[in-house]
Amino acid sequence: MSNIRVLLVDDHDMVRLGVRTYLLTEPDVEIVGEANSGELGVELVQQVKPDVVLMDLVMGGIDGVQATREVLAVYPQTKVLVLTSYLEDEKVLPALEAGASGYLLKTVLGDELAIAIRKVFHGETVLEPQVAAKVVANLQKPKPVAPVTDLLTEREMDVLRLIGQGMTNQQIGETLYIGIKTVKTHVSNILAKLSVEDRTQAAILAIRKGWVDGESKKG
Repeated sequence: MSNIRVLLVDDHDMVRLGVRTYLLTEPDVEIVGEANSGELGVELVQQVKPDVVLMDLVMGGIDGVQATREVLAVYPQTKVLVLTSYLEDEKVLPALEAGASGYLLKTVLGDELAIAIRKVFHGETVLEPQVAAKVVANLQKPKPVAPVTDLLTEREMDVLRLIGQGMTNQQIGETLYIGIKTVKTHVSNILAKLSVEDRTQAAILAIRKGWVDGESKKG
C-alpha cells in the first residue's frame, strides 16, 4: 500500500517542525510539502496533490476556512484535517461547512494525530470531543427559514419570476437581455438553492410561496 501523502499548512515554523518530526516516524505517512500561508497551501495542493492537508485556521492572508474551500475546489480528492488552537464556534462551524473532514486541537498527541490522518484518508470524520459537542449543539438549535431573497440573488429572482410565468430559457433571455447560457446558469443555481429537481418544481414552489407576483426587472 502506498504512503498517505500529507501537506502541512501552518504559519508557525515550530509547529510544522514538530508535526513533521513526529510524522516522519510513521511508516505509512509521507510529508510531500509545507506551506506557511493559505495561499501557498492552495498552490502546493495543485502541484503535489496530497491525500491529506493538515490545515491551520488563523494565518496571514486568507485564513484556513477560505483555504479549505479553495483546496477542495482545485483538488476535491484531498481531505482537509484542521489542526488549530481555536475552539470558538466562529472557527469550528465555518471550517466544517467549508468541507474539512476533521477538526483537532494542537494539544492532540502525536499518535492521535497519526490515527486521525489515517481515518480521514479512509473517508471518516474525526472531531475533537469538544468540537463534536459544539456540532451536536448547533444541530439541535431551531433553524430559522431563510426568506427566498436571502437565498437568491436579485437576478435569480428575476429569472424565477419568469419561470413562474411559464417562459422558456429563450424567452427569459430576450426579456432580461441576457444570453441563453447565462439563463441556463441562473436556472441551475436556482434549482440547487431551492433544492428542487426541475424548473416545473421551482415554478410551483415560487407560485405557492408568492414569490412570483412581482414585476420582473429588465436590463
